Amino acid sequence: MNAADRFDLGGGEPVITLRDVAKSYWREDLEIPVLQGIDLEIPVGAYIALMGPSGSGKTTLLNLVAGIDRPTGGSLEVCGYDLNDLDDDQLASWRNAHVGFIFQNYNLVPVLNAFENVELPLLLTGAGRGERRDRVEQALSLVNLTDRMRNYPRQLSGGQEQRVAIARAIVTDPDLLVADEPTGALDAKNAEEVLALMARLNTELGKTIVMVTHDPKAAHHARHQIHLEKGVLDRTVEVNR
Repeated sequence: MNAADRFDLGGGEPVITLRDVAKSYWREDLEIPVLQGIDLEIPVGAYIALMGPSGSGKTTLLNLVAGIDRPTGGSLEVCGYDLNDLDDDQLASWRNAHVGFIFQNYNLVPVLNAFENVELPLLLTGAGRGERRDRVEQALSLVNLTDRMRNYPRQLSGGQEQRVAIARAIVTDPDLLVADEPTGALDAKNAEEVLALMARLNTELGKTIVMVTHDPKAAHHARHQIHLEKGVLDRTVEVNR
């Protein structure tokens, strides 16, 4: 029984399909395998926590799904596109249209205020100024930061910075949100607020979320956990929440 067979979320069209996906890196003449034979389907609207020890391949798997990296073997279809068929420019356009990114260290531009940081992805879409303003204000409203839109990152708390980063991730209305240790730099209170916000994005807006985390408390906010061990899928766990 392969991983895709074991990973049954009760139906739904897959937004992510991996077939025999492998990823290796090279150090001079030495091949270092990171992922091996990954078979996985994730349906629209899922909220997945990728878990595993350091070096298990969870961040590599996240980067493949998000189109940041490319597999060395197998097929990878995300949001209706075979990513192996896209060249680098097409892949960049695909990421901007379909994927929102949430990082551990926020990755905000320090010389831009919150509004301008959230607006950045829209500058690549050709949206007019009025449409950009409306969408940025809507995204900041969803994360309860309309009163901070003119503040710069240095004027925000860590939790507020991460909420700005989440607003930036959702402003283009992507199909998929990927999060790499989104609470890793936050205290317990701010971490809980960010995780509650992500759960709302999943349940109320129907966003598909794939999150890498080592924190069992963070993983409990997801609907399912996928555990990796030494580059292979080890097991899946349904979360009752």
